[in-house]
Amino acid sequence: MSEKKVIAVVGATGAQGSGVVRAILGDPGGGFAVRALTRDIHSEKARELVRLGAEVVAADVDDPGSLRKAFDGAYGAYCVTFFWAHFSPEKEVAEAGSMARAAKDASVQHVIWSTLEDTRAWVPLTDDRMPTLMGRYKVPHFDAKGESNHLFTDLGVPVTLLNTSFYWDNFIHFGMGPKKGPDGVLAISLPMGDKQLPGIAAEDIGACAYGIFKNGATYQGKTLGIAGEHLGGDAMAAAFTKALGQEVRYNRVTPEMYRGFGFPGAEDLGNMFQFKRDFNEAFCAARNPDFARSLYPGLQRFDQWLARNAERISIE
Repeated sequence: MSEKKVIAVVGATGAQGSGVVRAILGDPGGGFAVRALTRDIHSEKARELVRLGAEVVAADVDDPGSLRKAFDGAYGAYCVTFFWAHFSPEKEVAEAGSMARAAKDASVQHVIWSTLEDTRAWVPLTDDRMPTLMGRYKVPHFDAKGESNHLFTDLGVPVTLLNTSFYWDNFIHFGMGPKKGPDGVLAISLPMGDKQLPGIAAEDIGACAYGIFKNGATYQGKTLGIAGEHLGGDAMAAAFTKALGQEVRYNRVTPEMYRGFGFPGAEDLGNMFQFKRDFNEAFCAARNPDFARSLYPGLQRFDQWLARNAERISIE
């Protein structure tokens, strides 16, 4: 049997990276092996990946030398940043540049860069429909990733640009789950009006990425988008109602109200939801669930994800 192709996965203990790792390990006959990159190889999450059969190595996106070493000999690399760890778009751009240069120097044959749109192409800084944040961004955690795309392409890295979608896992980890209103009825609050929100299980992003790697050169040089399902707020609330066994309503707040909620990142997310609402047709069109399912036939719908995760969602 020929030697397996190694995929180096940045952020292997995170939401997306762990999905890539588990997808590769779950397909032992697929011709790929995984090298899981993490800052702390002694963490419980890292030890769990070792138990599952992954090669786990220490690497830090803020240490270009460690990335270059970790990418050495790899066929592919999954590159992702985590804005919410530091809230710095400039740091995200720097991290993307380090990954792009490491991939180039290591002659990686296929890179997937987990990215998002630069919303300033739709809403210039001079456009006052939404506030400008941090001096030069509309949606910082989108714009920094989109701004970084050229760092891979300018170097001639064989890259697939993968536009992801809203994590349904945010209802567990990001405080977006149903909350009781003054009347005691649960509600999810989103500034999407009557528009649809493309969403996906975070673990399925990794499984779709593995599908891209398995397709070889087919998707190199292309921009792809994935979602598990496009759902409006009322449909999401109905799914919550069924999964939780109690009524959940959809609270149609305005972007202005959402930006004023006061939690860290509220302004960024308020602008993000407004962008998705105001440019809904284009945003949804770029994320076809049928295409995502062609990459990963096990792709979950929202109701399926809720059935598996309802007990993990805290009710406030």
